[in-house]
Amino acid sequence: MREVPKPPALARRGGLWLEKGSVRIHLGIENAFQPARKAHPAIAVDDLDGLAHLLTGAGFEPSWDDAIPDVRRF
Repeated sequence: MREVPKPPALARRGGLWLEKGSVRIHLGIENAFQPARKAHPAIAVDDLDGLAHLLTGAGFEPSWDDAIPDVRRF
């Protein structure tokens, strides 16, 4: 992904915008940030096994979850 410039009116708020192809991720900041215990982004991919293999090769072992029937996810 590459960083893309934010519009000037939003740039002064901080944060980071990233994109690659049709995927865009906007990250914001809060001064009194408290991480949520369960909040997370969900990203759908065409090749989940390929992504798992790529992450494992980079030293990040996925933690597979079968909590949702008929949904493969980690």
